[in-house]
Amino acid sequence: MQRASILCSSNPLLPIPTFPPTTHKLAAASLQTRHTRLDSPLRLPLNRLHNYRLALPPLHSTATAEIVKTAEVESGFVSVGYVANVHGLQGEIRVKPSTDFPELRFAEPGRRWLRQQISGQERVEEVELVEGRGHPGQKSWILRLRGIDNVDQARQLIGSTLLVREEDRPELEEGEIYTRDLVGMRVILKETGKPVGNVVNVFNSGASDLLQVMLDSSLDILDSTGKPKPAGTTLSGHLVLIPFVEEIVPDVDIKKKEMQITPPKGLLELNLRFDERSKKERRQIEWKERKKSQKRLIAAKKKLCEMDQKHVFDGLRFGEKAQRSLLADQIVGVNSLLLQQALENVEIHSKRLNVTEMVSVLKAEETSSTLEISEKCLISSASEDKLSTHSHLQEKGVDLLSKGKVAIALVVNNSYDTENSMSSFVQTLLRDNLRLLKMEDRALVPLILVCSAQKIESLRMHFSENDYFGFDSEKVQFFEEEKLPVVSNSVEEEKKHKILMKSPWEILQSPVGSGGVFSLLSSHNVPENLSEMGVEYIEICSTNPRNVVANSLLLGFVNKNKADVGIQIFKDTNDFEESFDVIFSTDYMKKLTKQLNKLQINATAKQNAYVEMVDKEWVDVNPSSPNSYEFDCTIYSSLKACSFDKLCIMEVTE
Repeated sequence: MQRASILCSSNPLLPIPTFPPTTHKLAAASLQTRHTRLDSPLRLPLNRLHNYRLALPPLHSTATAEIVKTAEVESGFVSVGYVANVHGLQGEIRVKPSTDFPELRFAEPGRRWLRQQISGQERVEEVELVEGRGHPGQKSWILRLRGIDNVDQARQLIGSTLLVREEDRPELEEGEIYTRDLVGMRVILKETGKPVGNVVNVFNSGASDLLQVMLDSSLDILDSTGKPKPAGTTLSGHLVLIPFVEEIVPDVDIKKKEMQITPPKGLLELNLRFDERSKKERRQIEWKERKKSQKRLIAAKKKLCEMDQKHVFDGLRFGEKAQRSLLADQIVGVNSLLLQQALENVEIHSKRLNVTEMVSVLKAEETSSTLEISEKCLISSASEDKLSTHSHLQEKGVDLLSKGKVAIALVVNNSYDTENSMSSFVQTLLRDNLRLLKMEDRALVPLILVCSAQKIESLRMHFSENDYFGFDSEKVQFFEEEKLPVVSNSVEEEKKHKILMKSPWEILQSPVGSGGVFSLLSSHNVPENLSEMGVEYIEICSTNPRNVVANSLLLGFVNKNKADVGIQIFKDTNDFEESFDVIFSTDYMKKLTKQLNKLQINATAKQNAYVEMVDKEWVDVNPSSPNSYEFDCTIYSSLKACSFDKLCIMEVTE
């Protein structure tokens, strides 16, 4: 166990994350994004800028960073790191860098500035850097400041932000600009020359960098519902996100501080709704929302206290407001009921569900309905010769889909290497009439998409840019995949299984898997809402290339047998978690989401580094063997609650 900086972890949660310097060339022939990859699984807020350098051809420059918050643009200072902890007893401090130029900022003596919170007020004071050296093991720098000669003086600086003057920024190579130089740029429509607004922020969505633009009050557009701007209503203050890619932002003029854009249809209107309420009414609503957020945080903390997990709140006493706010959001986001069930399952040591064995048992049961078909029969255009005696099942399934009696929940697999590969596959799938619904039937079908936090904004953007692929935008919902905290696998004293922290402000979490869809649907009241819309069946399937979304044949089979659950399995695979397609009756789903305790949640021993507070200091723990449990749940665990005579199995052969 090593002493660590207050920000030190395998992936620290900072108000401004640090990225290594990278370069990225734009090719005119293909869609190239101006970005660096965001490898961290963090859910980042929109008000943060990123630390990266990109080398681009002239007129297609992008950002490089020493990071600065939007609020600091006028301050004349640039944040280069955080005083994370003390080092030794001679007054040295440990700094976590947030700059692409650490040697320049921390190894060269000279003037620096510290920003501190003192008695609730922010102060910036000049200090002199005497010397500095890197600390590779902690991914930090050890600095000595003049006048700080003992550990007590050094401790008073913990949590401070190290600053430099803006004019001291290094000169960049041709084709490079700083992130902060994008902020404040005017945004203009290239075709008409009309003003769109001003860039107020830049952040990385994983697929591309996004510009956050505050719309100009004179802009004349419809909102996301198609509603025109009412007379006397302005757009001032409305924010939209614009991908920083060459196809959408072809021209950037640094000298003029403006960029020209060619947005696809619907991009500026995305998530835009006109608000005709008065300023006073909007403030009252904002105040009420803050109160609700505070109540949710209090309730979440109470539940975690009941589970002896008070240590999770330690980070709320340190760091900056943005960091504490992010931790508060994560605390509120913990599914305490599901976590409690998972912890109980650890003590029970249930045998892991074997889908292959379970299917064999079900097929042997005379009460279960089974159907064996060729994979060629799955596509909607399969001929009657291929379908043989099963054509009536497909006809029934198509009929239910065309009448809006079926909802689809598409779970985007996490196996894609890049955002582009994920987006490419999803777009290919959604444009395929043979493996999905015909365009004319899509407007009636509710669609739910579940994916990781890193992919969700990219997915939203793709749907917006492609007119929702024929689906009704009001019936399309995007959910982040369910996650659960990672817990220690050793019961220390009376603390039971402790939630592990990735950083002081980030809970270490892992995806629950396909079974997490049930808790998502339950928490958003989806089954009840779909039932009110007249939906009779809910299909939940993965984005595996072999799956046929809107599986009319399986749907018809389930309907014919009046089953609660119908599952499709491929005879030649054992990877059921990556290739699942299950149809539930809406009535059964409503019952299931109220009985989540019947789902089996498994605990897998894993090796995870984490941070914890010891003697009022944060320390890094780097285990050499499995030290924690990650929880997972498969969609097939729902079958344990289903009667055999209400279950259908469709086995697909080559």
